[in-house]
Amino acid sequence: MLKTPTGPTPVSTPQRSRGRTIGLIAYGIVAGIVVLALIAVGAGVWTIQRSFPQVSGEIALAGLDDEVTVQRDALGIPVITAETTHDLFYAQGYVHAQDRFWEMDFRRHVTAGRVAELFGESQVATDSFLRTLGWHEIAEQEVEELDEAARSYYDAYADGVNAYLADHEGSAVSLEYAVLGLQNPDYEIEPWTPADSVAWLKAMAWDLRGNIETETERALMAPDFTSDQIAELYPAYPYDRNPVIVPQITPVDDAVQPAGMTAGADAAAAPVTASVEWTEVEGVIEAVSALVGGVGEGVGSNSWVVSGELTESGMPLLANDPHLGADMPSVWHQIGLRCATVDESCPFDVSGFGFSGMPGVVIGHNERIAWGFTNLTTDVTDLYLEKVEGDEYWRDGELTPLDVRTETIEVAGGDPVELEIRSTVHGPIVSGLTPDFTSIAGEPFTGTERVVVEPADPPTGEYAVSLQWTALQPGTTASAIFAMNVAQDFAGFRAAAELFDVPAQNLIFADVEGNIGYQTPGRLPIRGAGDGSMPQPGWDSTYDWQGYIPFEELPVSFNPDEGYIVTANNAIVDRDYPYLLTNDWDYGWRAARIVELIERKAAKSPLTAQDMLDIQGDEQFWMGIRLAAVYDGFTTGEDDVDAAIELLKTWDAQNSADSAAAAYANVLWDELVQNLFVRGREAAAPLSGQGRLFLVVDRLLEDPESEWWQNPGLDVSGQEEMLARTAEGAYKRLAKLQGDRPERWNWGSLHALSLTNGTFGESGIAPIEWLFNRGPYSVGGGSSVVDATGWTLGEGFQTVTVPSMRMIVDLSDFDASGWNHLTGASGHAFHPNYTDQTETWQRIEVTPWAFTPDAVDDATTDTLTLVPAS
Repeated sequence: MLKTPTGPTPVSTPQRSRGRTIGLIAYGIVAGIVVLALIAVGAGVWTIQRSFPQVSGEIALAGLDDEVTVQRDALGIPVITAETTHDLFYAQGYVHAQDRFWEMDFRRHVTAGRVAELFGESQVATDSFLRTLGWHEIAEQEVEELDEAARSYYDAYADGVNAYLADHEGSAVSLEYAVLGLQNPDYEIEPWTPADSVAWLKAMAWDLRGNIETETERALMAPDFTSDQIAELYPAYPYDRNPVIVPQITPVDDAVQPAGMTAGADAAAAPVTASVEWTEVEGVIEAVSALVGGVGEGVGSNSWVVSGELTESGMPLLANDPHLGADMPSVWHQIGLRCATVDESCPFDVSGFGFSGMPGVVIGHNERIAWGFTNLTTDVTDLYLEKVEGDEYWRDGELTPLDVRTETIEVAGGDPVELEIRSTVHGPIVSGLTPDFTSIAGEPFTGTERVVVEPADPPTGEYAVSLQWTALQPGTTASAIFAMNVAQDFAGFRAAAELFDVPAQNLIFADVEGNIGYQTPGRLPIRGAGDGSMPQPGWDSTYDWQGYIPFEELPVSFNPDEGYIVTANNAIVDRDYPYLLTNDWDYGWRAARIVELIERKAAKSPLTAQDMLDIQGDEQFWMGIRLAAVYDGFTTGEDDVDAAIELLKTWDAQNSADSAAAAYANVLWDELVQNLFVRGREAAAPLSGQGRLFLVVDRLLEDPESEWWQNPGLDVSGQEEMLARTAEGAYKRLAKLQGDRPERWNWGSLHALSLTNGTFGESGIAPIEWLFNRGPYSVGGGSSVVDATGWTLGEGFQTVTVPSMRMIVDLSDFDASGWNHLTGASGHAFHPNYTDQTETWQRIEVTPWAFTPDAVDDATTDTLTLVPAS
């Protein structure tokens, strides 16, 4: 039996997280006074509550074919039952608009590069970057290429959203529109379109895009660090100590060749790279990441599946917890979609997690199979140096016309801005949009000692930088969601996986027949002369992608001998796999710990759903174990500091929220990394990727003679001095933050999570932020910990990425499954379901997941009937 909610957990002292301010127009004092005045006279309550959805009774809607029921439980989670697929997805669109339309509207402005229409000229640079990438344009192409059935689902969904908007406007849709009206009174909500839905897949692909940032970091380091030092700071995956997902690929029949490019003759050419000088990333990239999520510390996921051979029920258990930014509201929306009669014409009986704005269920289960996702972390982006002359660029010795288009960015409160977008065969030219890409184009080769390749002499013209990314080509993920929702077995699962091209994900599987499996999907490039680790010369086609790895050659596993499959962004296969997937895996600490716990628990007794949840909640800090061993018997001669070190002796290495030792260990870790790698403003080694630095520092601790232990800026000349300086610095920092009595320290408040609304919650206007933000909440866990509450080295300890949802699927009885996500079903501030799942999430518990009709009926608290308008 799974743990269920037990009651509220006290929150910590407020700790403000680092803002991702989107630059709202300056109207703060007036807006604050208006908000306070509204609340004071009671009008604010009416304004707030008028957008709360109707959840019982009857609503007549034009466009419905038959009656639809929407049952909601106490958490506001809807289960929709309809006679036809048209009505099913129409109703899902209507319900999503009821619960989350502001979120949907804001997202579509982001994916279309139209944020300036909401918030003014401060967003023009961000819109320029997003327009250049062309997410919405690509989504429109994908919609046109949908098969008839999938297109009908998106059309019906859009019709349902628009049916809701037909009867609601302004603050009746969401409170945010009342606030927006204070600065942008002329804004009008536009009808929803299928492309608005599909475009969100591009935003998720950006969130999980791969290793562009890591490539940038390595290039930034080139002027100040030797190639050996860079290699030491970015080591290869530790295959000798941490697991791979598929130790042995399973031969599976019925694999099919993916559409599109195929492997070329030059695919096996030796990888060769170019090194260039980049400047620090600022501005636009960070702004885009703030709007849609970024590949920051802790973004990733855990998922695993165990076979019935290891479980108490004799049937599989499947667990999943994707790690994403801490959004308010949560990125996920739970839902059940059921055809009244499941048959070929209406095949859906599915439940799980999806995105508002998207029809279908992204992660979950149907009546036969369950599936989960984690980010594949393969390299699907490359930068190319181009040589441009006017409106042409060089390609294999010849000038080729650039693709040029002009778009207009509308600006709230300002004049329109014209944007010229230029593209090469590789993709859009992005230099001129961000400082880093512009720096590459300005002076890409600044010295022969920094050029590792020897391409033909570059042609004449100016340098530019283009971006090739799998998401910038029309794909089929928009159809894959429905194929997965109705899959009945492993063959159907793999057929859906083949369509799931962008973003590339690890897919795990279990079914009611007792099978478990795994499939690598995705459009994964085969590179030519380069390996994608640095920008490549675009004028030489030998550096082009040569095709994509054929689907039948992608890693797959079915009923492995181990009896389990674990994915946690770790390496998929060993070094013998014939294709290069990436050089930048997550380093596998979470995966290793999950494997350890599965094997340890299974050796004691058969596994249960509660065991799966306990593993999700494991908070062991691997580097904490290492530091405790290093400091065992270590003294500094300062009583206060030595008392803090003493905490580590009896610590269980769990980053529990109430642990004083965990607080000191994490501050110690942060202090050590900064002391080792920050050598002044002009030569600071990147501190991103704590899993990477676990391995780097572990090796340094075994090498006391390493030059990294010398930091003249700190007057430190050896390992022992560095460890003493670190222990003292960590004590002083923590004493300043939580007092000088170590027994009163705790990790939870230091690591607190604040739920910040991504728009008005970051306005800088306290009364408006109060309307939308919640928290802080005391949390345990940490970076590269199974309970992956990520924080950023050198920037404070507040939680910035989280297990965005947790689910445990029991294939012996779907009604015995459990689920939870970060906030709640509703996106309406002050609604009872706005954050009613947060304290359950905080305690690492789940709530019962009703699936069968009887279980849904028992859990139902409200029933809304949608009927065709006469």
